[in-house]
Amino acid sequence: MKVRTRFAPSPTGFMHIGNLRTALYSYLFARHNGGEFILRIEDTDKERYVEGAVDLVYRTLDTVGFKIDESPIHGGNCGPYVQSERKEIYKEYAHKLVELGGAYYCFCDKERLESLTDEDGNRKYDKHCLSLSKEEVEEKLKAGVPYVIRQNVPKSGMTSYQDLVYGQIDIDCADLEDQVLLKSDGMPTYNFANVIDDHLMGITHVTRGNEYLSSTPKYNLIYKSFGWEPPKYVHLPPIMKDAQRKLSKRYGDANFEDFIGKGYLPEAIINYIALLGWAPKGEIEKMDIDTLTELFDVDGISKSGSIFDEAKMKWLNSLYIKELPAERFSELAKPWYEKSVIAGKYDYEKWNVLLQSRVEVLSDILEKVKFIEEFGDYDLELFFHKKLKADANLGLIALKGAKEAIEAIEDFNEENLSLALAEKAEAMGMKKGQMLWSVRVGLTGAAVTPGGAVEMGGILGKEKCLERLDYSIKMIESKL
Repeated sequence: MKVRTRFAPSPTGFMHIGNLRTALYSYLFARHNGGEFILRIEDTDKERYVEGAVDLVYRTLDTVGFKIDESPIHGGNCGPYVQSERKEIYKEYAHKLVELGGAYYCFCDKERLESLTDEDGNRKYDKHCLSLSKEEVEEKLKAGVPYVIRQNVPKSGMTSYQDLVYGQIDIDCADLEDQVLLKSDGMPTYNFANVIDDHLMGITHVTRGNEYLSSTPKYNLIYKSFGWEPPKYVHLPPIMKDAQRKLSKRYGDANFEDFIGKGYLPEAIINYIALLGWAPKGEIEKMDIDTLTELFDVDGISKSGSIFDEAKMKWLNSLYIKELPAERFSELAKPWYEKSVIAGKYDYEKWNVLLQSRVEVLSDILEKVKFIEEFGDYDLELFFHKKLKADANLGLIALKGAKEAIEAIEDFNEENLSLALAEKAEAMGMKKGQMLWSVRVGLTGAAVTPGGAVEMGGILGKEKCLERLDYSIKMIESKL
């Protein structure tokens, strides 16, 4: 039997990290087992439909590098792959299920349904229309009385199935309601459409959140009524915002495109969310999509939820950035330089050398380069540093010497600047570290910079170095 998995998102907004993890595990399971991965769009809930959300699904899956075997745009032998285009299919099977006794027509109006609500606000359908005779049903149908088709769940007995993560799941049929399968407008509910689609598309393994653990028995009863073999189920633990709360699409938590907008790399996001509920054998954490495919095993999926830790994802992202080819980092960094204070003012390639190993996400570039243009009056305490024996006068002496050394450089570059500052420090009887600390602060007005005095000087150029050193010298003299 060829493994066939599916990702069936509803186009109701952004791509939530939880949805993307479901897609990822479905994809990895299919690829690990030499199977096929199908994309289906579940758009029957028109009230929640968001314009552009379908394109966002395609864009996201393309961005993370999933190779789709069948979909609305890739085609396939089981289409249409959009539920709103399958209305007649659902109608046919709903009526067939009525004939098989697995469902029945329900003509109850809104008022009667509301009357079934108990004092706690709970409502459960009482199978009232199941008792209608065949003649009564036909009469109502001929008269055009609005109806829905409900599932006929047994009143008693246990229904069970084996989940590949949570093991044996047993549900008492008395706890299940006769859910609506086909609405009065002829559109199916999710509960019915996903069963029909999964069967007709040959889906062998269904991956979804563990909130469906208790409703899956209802789906299996539909399979049983048709005489079909249900798929294997892989229910996933929740992704948590903290110990008490799940990440929620409703509140805008964890939007994939927001993370891309912050400068996370798609491969780092995929790597991290793979670890939210699954762990490979061994200590490995950094895994590209090929490694994930090779190592993925349902046995590694946890039963308990995982807390989304952006700091951990940021750390993983920094590893990916460090390992990027220099040309690729330059390509990815350029848009951030163009949005920063250094736009069009400095050689970006010099910044690339400094920043590739120092940023965790690409948006860090904005903050890392900010100091270079925000130079002005700064804290004199930077010169009361242990390198200078807490003596700002020593820093002042170093800056005056550095200015003389730089003025004498004819061919200004980092190599010659480094040599000139080292020679000047030695000539002045000063430690090289004291000279370099003083110059870095004197050029940037900052305690932390992406590079040292020589790198900062190389970026600024000779003329700007002299201007800033002169400014720092006068500032110190005015405050001492």
